[in-house]
Amino acid sequence: MAKIVDRLLLFVYSITILILSIFAILLLSRAISIPVDFVMDVQTLSITIAVLAVLILISLRMLYISLRRSRGHLQSIDQRTDLGGIQISVETIESLCLKAASRVRGVKDPQTRIRMTEPGLDVQIRTIVDGEHSIPALTEEVQRGIKEFVQDITGIPVASVSVYVAGVAHHQAFKSRVE
Repeated sequence: MAKIVDRLLLFVYSITILILSIFAILLLSRAISIPVDFVMDVQTLSITIAVLAVLILISLRMLYISLRRSRGHLQSIDQRTDLGGIQISVETIESLCLKAASRVRGVKDPQTRIRMTEPGLDVQIRTIVDGEHSIPALTEEVQRGIKEFVQDITGIPVASVSVYVAGVAHHQAFKSRVE
């Protein structure tokens, strides 16, 4: 909801600045006149018109951003079968990725991001490892596990699985204190 309000405010702001900038340029270039006598030297006039032109360009860009559809975030992935259509939410696929990553011993606190590409899903996993297992072997097992699990469950091809190891979990060893 906040995103819609932000886009609406950006749209209104852009239109307002665009109209005011065009009006100011028309006034300064004397294309339209008002009864007030306003004198400005040529250098100040050209700088003011340049600044207003930049404001117009920025307003047009912001107007474009407020009106375009957001393509960066998928809501669902659509598939067609002989029996009809299937929609699988991105959250479902993220949950499956987390489930597959959590099955690998040594992986802690996985987080995932999904993108749809032409050859299939691009899965990005950020995780912490325990430090007791080989990181290359661990990440390869995570990649293989996620790819196979997601493809088996959803039927959607997984093009790549990227693993980012953010850190090593530190186990706190509690020593008993003898007094």
